[in-house]
Amino acid sequence: MNWNDVIRYANNGNLKPDRRIEKTDAEWKKLLTEEEYRVTRQKGTERAFSSDVCSSFEPGIYACVCCGTLLFDASEKFESGTGWPSFTQPIKDNAVAHHKDTSFGMVRVETTCNTCDAHLGHVFPDGPAPSGLRFCMNAVSLKKVEASDEVPG
Repeated sequence: MNWNDVIRYANNGNLKPDRRIEKTDAEWKKLLTEEEYRVTRQKGTERAFSSDVCSSFEPGIYACVCCGTLLFDASEKFESGTGWPSFTQPIKDNAVAHHKDTSFGMVRVETTCNTCDAHLGHVFPDGPAPSGLRFCMNAVSLKKVEASDEVPG
């Protein structure tokens, strides 16, 4: 995946997810902490440098905190200096959805879990080679798991 792919998805629609999970607001509130709910369901942003996940580079897989869908492999994680965990690629092209975001007077590309629509963060074209992408994620949107730990929502 590269920046042209991201823009194409944001403008023309995303790849079909492997599965879909939909819950009511009340159901999400029962499953998530207040901060997880604020960030993932209300498109919030955690404070920069507020999580140890930024400085952790141990092997593993990161899944959506809401539905357990596998999103990122730690081998694609890098130190961006931004205060949020950053990755160069999702684990699969259809794991993350891309949406044009014009909030706060900026034009950005929002990333969401393609399975449950949880807000994850944004993607930018200033990451390292070869993809040149920086998936700048809210740590509270992610949970570290083993690949075999994916849980159905």
